[in-house]
Amino acid sequence: MKIFLAQQNYHIGNFESNTQKIIDAIEKAKNQGSDLVVFSELSVCGYPPRDFLYFNNFIDQCYHAIDRIKKHADGIAVLIGAPHRNSVTKGKDLFNAAFFLEDKDIKQVIHKTCLPTYDVFDENRYFEQAKDWDVVTFKGKKLAITICEDIWNLGTNPLYRYCPMDILMNSDPDLMINLSASPFDYTHDADRQATVKANVVKYGIPMFYCNGVGSQTEIVFDGTSLVFDKNANLCGKLASFKEDGKAFILNDDGTIEGEIIEPARKLPDTEMNPDGLDASLNIDQVYAALVLGIKDYFSKMGFTKAILGSSGGIDSAVTLALACDALGKGNVKAVLMPSEYSTGHSVSDAELLSKNLQNAYDIIPIKNIFNSFLTELKPLFGDLPFSVAEENIQSRTRGNLLMAIANKFGYILLNTSNKSELATGYGTLYGDMAGGLAVLGDCYKLQVYELAKFINRTGEIIPENIITKPPSAELRPGQKDSDSLPDYEVLDKLLYQYIEKCKGPEEIKANGFDAALVDRVLKMVNLNEYKRNQFCPIIRVSPKAFGVGRRVPIVGKYLS
Repeated sequence: MKIFLAQQNYHIGNFESNTQKIIDAIEKAKNQGSDLVVFSELSVCGYPPRDFLYFNNFIDQCYHAIDRIKKHADGIAVLIGAPHRNSVTKGKDLFNAAFFLEDKDIKQVIHKTCLPTYDVFDENRYFEQAKDWDVVTFKGKKLAITICEDIWNLGTNPLYRYCPMDILMNSDPDLMINLSASPFDYTHDADRQATVKANVVKYGIPMFYCNGVGSQTEIVFDGTSLVFDKNANLCGKLASFKEDGKAFILNDDGTIEGEIIEPARKLPDTEMNPDGLDASLNIDQVYAALVLGIKDYFSKMGFTKAILGSSGGIDSAVTLALACDALGKGNVKAVLMPSEYSTGHSVSDAELLSKNLQNAYDIIPIKNIFNSFLTELKPLFGDLPFSVAEENIQSRTRGNLLMAIANKFGYILLNTSNKSELATGYGTLYGDMAGGLAVLGDCYKLQVYELAKFINRTGEIIPENIITKPPSAELRPGQKDSDSLPDYEVLDKLLYQYIEKCKGPEEIKANGFDAALVDRVLKMVNLNEYKRNQFCPIIRVSPKAFGVGRRVPIVGKYLS
């Protein structure tokens, strides 16, 4: 049997585009003599559609798209993902489903069993879980078809009552096919391989795994679809972070025709679950995910041009390099806004960076604007000493200038805050926290440095002085980040324990962190939830990002 995996980048709710992509892939698979073409989870509407699923018209359009697609299921079978109305059982109105199309008709509908409701997932809000499980018989083979999370439960996950593959094995299937929309994080490539391998080892039959690709606001899907033979050898792997499609021949004995990419013994047996922060871990993948996140956010929203504040610091430098890669240097503008507290090298470093990247830049000093604010506020401020109020006026002045230029010329402002700053509240609301998309908001400061090294891997793009100088907001004389925050080598590793590992204060202290420091940092994290709640979308690259995947109360008392 020849099976074609179609790894595609869908646009949520763009039924015309999604449907045409699917039809084009079907025709390509036909031309290659494929028997079956497999698409990813909810391919018809895009994943995750979230509350669009409450609109009857949205579901109607899914069904209209399926009607168009099934006309092309002639001489080939097609597996697509879409919502399926629940007309039989009690419960939610919809199932998350895979539609098996053959002879221009819907031959079978398979429902998802394991509905993830954690981190960025909220499927139990919309879908009813499967109530029955059947294999699909096709060309003399029995296909065990599952959807994404269904293969992440091998009968040991306490989140779920049923393990669909355990049930499907009662029908003696010949192979497993999984339609997936599995988001990227910097551990997930190994996690995915380990999970698919574990299924193949347990059930002794090959698996074809088709994952979606592309970015949907904050969530990035990396593709990297996989094919495993019955002996758990990796025999096929599609591209990462881009669309791809390829046909594979499944032999009757459960092997895959062609060379083995990676033998079973060299593939991971367990999911990656780092105990601590490794800032360099899969930094090339993190870079690719951020570029795709920017590119898709702009293209799917109809935006073309980006603007950002270029301070001569490492965060804005890395953001600028990523934006130029994603959008093209001609579509990115940097604005340098020195104050009376900016060092000379801040401007020269930022200028050199833009010259290296060949992007347009402007210089707008803010000293006069800042002084006009102070003049108008003098009757209220009187002789009170310089404080965070004056610091934040400078940051908000920069935010206003950037937004004014963005509004006038049609740019979208990219935010440059990193995860360490967002965690501790080291940022100014409506100032340096302004923006339409946060590029580095899920990267700790140590990871930002690693990204800079990666950008410079073949030659200096980010000036060395930007990388080596002590980080500073430059809002008062001689200011350094270290005046307000612990050293990033300590801070980021402490934050990782709290945010990614969900450890409480006593557990973190038991790991060797200073007790007073732990109390201080965790208090900063919790007290600044109100800032993050007003923040723009953050491109997710870690197992636990701020945003939809981390929901904590703004006014909670815990650890504050």
